[in-house]
Amino acid sequence: MHERRSIRVLCTLGPASLRPAVIAGLEQRGVDIFRINLSHTPLAAVEDTIRLVRQHASVPICLDTEGAQVRCGMMAPEVALRVGRPVRLTPEKVVGTEELISLRPASVFATLRVGASVAVDFDGALLRVGLVDDRGATAIVVAEGRVCSNRAVTIDPAPALPPLTTKDRRAIEIGVGMGVDHVALSFAASGDDVALVRGLLPAGATVIAKVESRAGVARVEEIIEAADAVLIDRGDLSREVPLEFVPFYQKAIVRQANRLNTPVYVATNLLESMVEHRRATVAEVNDIANTLLDGVHGLVLAAETAVGVDPLGVVDTVARSIAAFDRSTLAALLEVDQPAPLAIAG
Repeated sequence: MHERRSIRVLCTLGPASLRPAVIAGLEQRGVDIFRINLSHTPLAAVEDTIRLVRQHASVPICLDTEGAQVRCGMMAPEVALRVGRPVRLTPEKVVGTEELISLRPASVFATLRVGASVAVDFDGALLRVGLVDDRGATAIVVAEGRVCSNRAVTIDPAPALPPLTTKDRRAIEIGVGMGVDHVALSFAASGDDVALVRGLLPAGATVIAKVESRAGVARVEEIIEAADAVLIDRGDLSREVPLEFVPFYQKAIVRQANRLNTPVYVATNLLESMVEHRRATVAEVNDIANTLLDGVHGLVLAAETAVGVDPLGVVDTVARSIAAFDRSTLAALLEVDQPAPLAIAG
């Protein structure tokens, strides 16, 4: 059995971890919450996924909504967009190519304007909208890149989107019927967004508001006050603010949450190298340590446990980092007359 930890661990389930032995192993390692990401879980699979988890663990489940975000549809393999080429953007469900990309939700086109920038995928292409009509839009590639299926799309100026998709609402309904009492609201933009989700849940359920956009940062205090916990998603936030500012936003939001006595979690790229490798880098462990020293209450593992090569090893690595933090903090509180960071290493 695991030792009780001061920091919660939220673990995203996916192809690498939605297996009986892995689910049971994650519970044995003390994972506090299992996260089901609706952006990568078809609605038809939600009920079966919850049932599978319940068969092999008693860990609470959190449904993480799609929220007010834009995504591309299915793409053909190896699609690469080249500078200067036109690309048609459509609300229709088609397989994307170098000339045609599907965007959802369809309502994004209602507020799409000529001159808007469209960034597809984290390391993908950047487009500039040159024409908008009643069937979609045409854009020009201004920075080349590869585009894969179902990837996040950032549009500036940001389109007006509802805080929940139709799929989110149906998934929450299914989850509530099966006893799920944790919901994470993606791209929370106001306290009213949080209240909307709370209205769909039974009394005592937990609403985790994800701060991952400029709109969320601008109204972060009211979001923190309305939510039971907040989650800083550094990945999506880095799509909307300059990358070098993300650490400072993280620290500021953590301080604000601590001031308001609201639990705060941090997600994205904690152990990104362990998606493909079984050992973390020193920089990643240093990032975790500094995140813990900032005053967070939990760490969220995403791709590392959803599609990584060793989900159990990832949790073991995080657990060791938390244990080192706990022991180092205790040594400091007790003013132990020894170099604590070195003394606890063994």
